[in-house]
Amino acid sequence: MTDSTIIKLTAAETAARIASGELTAVEVTEAHLARIEAVDEKVHAFLHVDREGALAQARAVDEKRARGEELGPLAGVPLALKDIFTTAGVPTTVGSKLLEGWIPPYDATLTKRLKDADVVILGKTNMDEFAMGSSTENSAYGPTGNPWDLTRIPGGSGGGSSAAIASYQAPLAIGTDTGGSIRQPAAVTGTVGVKPTYGAVSRYGMVAFSSSLDQGGPCARTVLDAALLHEVIAGHDPMDSTSIDAPVPAVVEAARNGSVQGMRVGVVKQFRGEGYQAGVIQRFDESVELLGELGAEIVELDCPSFDLALSAYYLIAPSECSSNLARFDGLRYGLRVGDDGTRSAEDVTALTREEGFGAEVKRRIMLGTYALSSGYYDAYYGSAQKVRTLIKQDFDRAFEQVDVIVSPTTPTTAFAIGERADDPMAMYLADLCTIPTNLAGNAAMSLPCGLAPEDNLPVGLQIIAPVMQDDRLYKVGAAVEAAFVEKWGHPLLEEAPSL
Repeated sequence: MTDSTIIKLTAAETAARIASGELTAVEVTEAHLARIEAVDEKVHAFLHVDREGALAQARAVDEKRARGEELGPLAGVPLALKDIFTTAGVPTTVGSKLLEGWIPPYDATLTKRLKDADVVILGKTNMDEFAMGSSTENSAYGPTGNPWDLTRIPGGSGGGSSAAIASYQAPLAIGTDTGGSIRQPAAVTGTVGVKPTYGAVSRYGMVAFSSSLDQGGPCARTVLDAALLHEVIAGHDPMDSTSIDAPVPAVVEAARNGSVQGMRVGVVKQFRGEGYQAGVIQRFDESVELLGELGAEIVELDCPSFDLALSAYYLIAPSECSSNLARFDGLRYGLRVGDDGTRSAEDVTALTREEGFGAEVKRRIMLGTYALSSGYYDAYYGSAQKVRTLIKQDFDRAFEQVDVIVSPTTPTTAFAIGERADDPMAMYLADLCTIPTNLAGNAAMSLPCGLAPEDNLPVGLQIIAPVMQDDRLYKVGAAVEAAFVEKWGHPLLEEAPSL
């Protein structure tokens, strides 16, 4: 097989061909490394490519197969890892100058599980600094381009991961989702992204932004590939106090047996209106009609607290980031500025943070510190937590009536790089549909549902499921995906412009 054929295989197809001996893991890895070398100068999906490490992992897989050892369902499949998970011996920057050059001495639990499953980690992907952003423009190392149109954003904060998949530099990737940072990039790049139930995937070794919201999850080009990766990374971890001690839902089985027959699918009236692009609403309405044709019952829902989600999120997340980022003081690890022997520790910390943190990170730290300050805690942070409870209650009532909820993933398609750089509020609105799920802690997926007619760019369909019912995402997602492929005769991503 040629390199151009290999990189177009799904993760499931790649693993099967490696297991059968039709391909070697080294051949597959070299094909993707060649693709990275050919196109990533334009896309800028990767911050660090671990060529030698990836080839060593691939050789180990081939040696296992030669010895007759049984290979896992993703053995030898390449993956792009968001640069927020610690990886022993490999730089982890979190998209920030503050950690430039830092090499962790240990693996995050998620990283370890990938290695134990013989997944080949190609390198670390670009991201908004400390995962704060909706466009990957806040990376200290420059923006990533959307493979559909390199002048547009690939989503954020995990734009590097979504762009790597959409440009065929990797069949799989890992993202993190605090307010939509897996689903929103998936939507604007025509890929699949899943935010598992909060606590379903270990956060140990994932650099914290907002501890009650952050969640790692799978990114892929198909629903089945996402499910296979989900099963690898999910499960209880005693190293993470927020980890759920419960069996992983049967997501792969659900992805292989997609159906919505007899399911009740909710449509929330708050997820449309002013600010939504006409083409996005058109494709969403067509998706709802398709779900009905596939045998689902469509139920209209009213969740009034969802209108307050954005405001609550932008008090809770900055407050938690203010606390979490206090550890970056320039004294223990990472960047250190001004330590010339004449300055106090406080001065060194202040100078380091001034130089090391970008504008968006500083904005959120200041907002969070203010919201947590004496005299304002109850009025701001405390009130936001009450709204969070109301949002969770709205979801609880909704899931008494329906099995899943669907919505547009984002109000618009990918916007131009720089278009919203000076308007933080416009930027924050990109996560309008995704934030309620993070506040409630339940599971959600984005998958492609067509191209917006006005700009020919991908539109995402969001599916939301109750806590620890992640398999419902894959059951519905696989049914929708199969219907779209049958309708158009090919995966949506085949329409992406060639790099």
